[in-house]
Amino acid sequence: EEYDAVILGTGLKECILSGILSVTKHKVLHMDRNDYYGGESGSLTLDQLFARFRGEAQKPNDAVYGAKRRPGDYSIDLIPKLIMADGLLVQMLIFTQVHKYLELGQVEGSYVYHKGKLEKVPANEHEALWSGLLGLLEKRRCHKFFSFTGNYSEEDAKTHNGYDLHKMTMGDLYSAYSLSDTTKDFVGHAIALHKDDDYINRPAIETVRRMKLYFLSVLRYGKSPYIYPLYGLGELPQAFARLSAVYGGTYMLRKPFEGIVTDESGRVTGVKRS
Repeated sequence: EEYDAVILGTGLKECILSGILSVTKHKVLHMDRNDYYGGESGSLTLDQLFARFRGEAQKPNDAVYGAKRRPGDYSIDLIPKLIMADGLLVQMLIFTQVHKYLELGQVEGSYVYHKGKLEKVPANEHEALWSGLLGLLEKRRCHKFFSFTGNYSEEDAKTHNGYDLHKMTMGDLYSAYSLSDTTKDFVGHAIALHKDDDYINRPAIETVRRMKLYFLSVLRYGKSPYIYPLYGLGELPQAFARLSAVYGGTYMLRKPFEGIVTDESGRVTGVKRS
């Protein structure tokens, strides 16, 4: 059998590539040594999880996990991540029509640990009014700040309020609105999703772009900015694999790669598999 492309591994980027090549009328063979899609970003059943980390002979304890469980009762992500509802990944899913092969659910909300208890990150004005994350006066200042960042457009100078966010640091922008340290932490880590405080000394435009993505993602569904495949993140590469299969792509799981085959000139002509 001859193919235009042989792709090894079924991680997300490999499956995206496989889907694109198949749609553009290339004949694709896609191989993976595992018995599931996704590679390091796969979603495993309980039995697959035990086999991967404890060996093929190890099985889940029926007394603990249920003797009558079905394979779909557990779907464990190897690398759990949430998806922004208006992010580039969702836009790509829609553009390629791959969303038709997925079931996506909305995450009901996100929370932060504040002064000894969990507080919901507000998703609308009503929740913001009653949130314990900010004091009354701080809520007014924060409202003005959110109005500015929400309306900000890089192409429209009228929305800039005289600020050059490419030169102004995020710390300077916070100071311009007299925001407290608590609000800075809330904005920087719960909304802009920065992992550390280095962003404060970087251009404000970077954080404002992140905030706008958060706001637009919330507006899509109203409760939180996050969505998630109902059967785990492993559904994402599998959806692109389905796209490839629809256009003639061939998939082989449990097929370890043993090496490549070359002709006398060194040109790759095939692959070896066990």
